[in-house]
Amino acid sequence: MFYWLLKFVLVGPFIQLINRPKVEGVENIPADGAAILAGNHLSFTDWLFTPLASPRRITYLAKAEYFTTPGFKGRLQKFFFSGAGQYPIDRSSGTAAEGALDSARKLLNEGRLVGLYPEGTRSPDGRLYKGKTGVARLALETGVPVIPVALIGTDEVCPPGPFRWRPRKVTVKFGKPIDFSRYEGMGGNRFVERAVTDEIMYELMRMSNQEYVDVYAASLKKGVPSGTRPDADRIPQTMAG
Repeated sequence: MFYWLLKFVLVGPFIQLINRPKVEGVENIPADGAAILAGNHLSFTDWLFTPLASPRRITYLAKAEYFTTPGFKGRLQKFFFSGAGQYPIDRSSGTAAEGALDSARKLLNEGRLVGLYPEGTRSPDGRLYKGKTGVARLALETGVPVIPVALIGTDEVCPPGPFRWRPRKVTVKFGKPIDFSRYEGMGGNRFVERAVTDEIMYELMRMSNQEYVDVYAASLKKGVPSGTRPDADRIPQTMAG
């Protein structure tokens, strides 16, 4: 209930008035059944613009800290993110990648739309970065289609740094569902998972017109070599990473 209240009463009308988002390809979202929505990640606001453009509810994986913060502020935070359709995952453990994937599988098995950001974190400079293979593994193991979602302009609405909301126009593009059934039974094969992920990232690059960079955005931000963690290639991103 709170999800729809946010969308149609509390937040959605404000976004529609200030940013006048343009939506393309909404017909590519299936009327029912599970699907993965794989998006580029430019801004904290991405998880607001995409659900606003979708006729169906989208569930994103969110950091567990949003649900476990103590005190009154923590309770309000938990209420907000739970009501907004977010699902908590613990990314602090050594099995964080598998735990996140298990959570996503559960949601997909329930027939939901699950939103993920293959880049693993927000782009530091507006370019599109190398995708992590968790999205491919999910698609291969569950058999659900992947719908690429390209956002344009959200980095101008809420740039990195202190929170501020600017009246910039935004475009949300839903691409045609990508069927990876030709790779059935090949989940867990890292070469196949990389090929699937790269196909998704190519489509996002084509739809968004972003420059593609073949390194992980998180590695660039931290100044460490790409892939230093054993599971770094697979951790799907939360809506607020």
